[in-house]
Amino acid sequence: MQHKIQITVLPHEAADKEILKNCAAQKLKINIGEISDICIERKSIDARSRQPKINLSLNVFCGEKPAPTKANFNYHDVKYKPEILIIGSGPAGLFAALRLIELDFKPVIIERGQDVSNRKKDIAAMIRNKTINTQSNYCYGEGGAGTFSDGKLYTRSNKRGNVLGILQRFHFHGAHDEILYEAHPHIGTDKLPEIVKNMTRTIIDCGGEIYFDSKVDDIIVSGKKIESIKCSNGNIFKAKALILATGHSARDIYELLDRKNIKIQAKNFAAGVRVEHPQSLINSMQYHSQAENKFLPAASYSLTAQVQERGVYSFCMCPGGYIVPASTAADEIVVNGMSSSRRHTPFANSGIIVEIRIEDLKEFEHYKNLCGLKFQQQMEKAAFENGGGGQIAPAQRLSDFVNSKYSSDLPRSSYLVGLQTSPLYEWLPQIIRKRLQEAFKIFDKKMRGYLTNEALIAGVESRSSSPICIPRNDNMQHVEIEGLFPCGEGAGYAGGITSSAMDGEKCAENIAEIVSRSL
Repeated sequence: MQHKIQITVLPHEAADKEILKNCAAQKLKINIGEISDICIERKSIDARSRQPKINLSLNVFCGEKPAPTKANFNYHDVKYKPEILIIGSGPAGLFAALRLIELDFKPVIIERGQDVSNRKKDIAAMIRNKTINTQSNYCYGEGGAGTFSDGKLYTRSNKRGNVLGILQRFHFHGAHDEILYEAHPHIGTDKLPEIVKNMTRTIIDCGGEIYFDSKVDDIIVSGKKIESIKCSNGNIFKAKALILATGHSARDIYELLDRKNIKIQAKNFAAGVRVEHPQSLINSMQYHSQAENKFLPAASYSLTAQVQERGVYSFCMCPGGYIVPASTAADEIVVNGMSSSRRHTPFANSGIIVEIRIEDLKEFEHYKNLCGLKFQQQMEKAAFENGGGGQIAPAQRLSDFVNSKYSSDLPRSSYLVGLQTSPLYEWLPQIIRKRLQEAFKIFDKKMRGYLTNEALIAGVESRSSSPICIPRNDNMQHVEIEGLFPCGEGAGYAGGITSSAMDGEKCAENIAEIVSRSL
């Protein structure tokens, strides 16, 4: 017999299965000996009071054992099935490919970057030499930007697809059990590379194909219909249907579409900086009770404010994490955040970004649909010019920034490439700078102690969302080009790993239905 119950316990109690069994027995008014096992179905932290609590949904088993938690998927041989071309092996591309296999189609993935093993070498060389491989880095390569990211799997996009299904696919390919029940599931940058490799192995074992080091130079359209793609290495791939899942950093793809008069649209996006605090400071602000801290994960936060009619908010908060270089060009600086599964560094970082609307970009309006992209580029080039050369990022102490004061030195940081003290209050675009300065004051009222010179900001965080939308119909096909299916973050329809993966799956389902009718 099974019983589903909900209990609230202290953090140290949540870490002890025997205590949980005892709590379950008391809740059900049964003898603890009658309980054969318990499984956590949902777990969340409630830190609103001075004593943090853990909310648990439990499945209590009496006289029986739980069934295996790993889901099964219909991954089978599709080697000789109809081919669907996918550009990009990020979450949208990989999950589209896995879903296509289930739907009896053969995915063929074209990826500009390298496989995971070679990406690791290129990233290590970038940190060591402060130089960047423009085709193999934190953004480009097997698994896309998601491979070396924090691996947060939380999304509010429930209407776009099956969130649990996405979590189950990650679990099937090696993610730990906790992602199936934690309120804010997280994999970790130390685990993601192997999981991504397992996914690509599934695709290849089922007869799919993946071509690395294959940068797309041209998308060939004939009579408003996709015909083929051409890569810089000379390879040409015919395409009955093409999923465009290139991510929001593949600017050359946007420029290619624009040159070929394939419709794209400028859209609102966000940009700002990455702020880093001592993790101990964030823990003290969020958890209050030091006694239970060792049973709690590194604390996170979520902050929002309205400043001068624009939203300012935290993005991709990484407790116990690192700031990392996420540039894709040698003369630009972009920073992002990540953390390992243990979230064990002494630093907490988060993007703090400002809403940018099309009407804010009058200076760039002559670029038309590329106006936001050009604004991004200008910010990133300014960050490079104000940094220390290579991928050394410009930074300053947080309170100094708010008070428009030069920082003579910087606190310790997780950014391994190195930081250069710089007056960000002078060169950040005014529409961002002024709003950030006011927002940090507001955040300090919400989290006392947040605004401190123990914290620093580093610039720039400019790739949180795409400044371009590639318009598509209800069936997810481009509004003008038959056979072209824009997908994921790069197309403007997602904002993270989970929503991108769901968009990829949905795209695969629409393609399968459309292509099946023509076979």
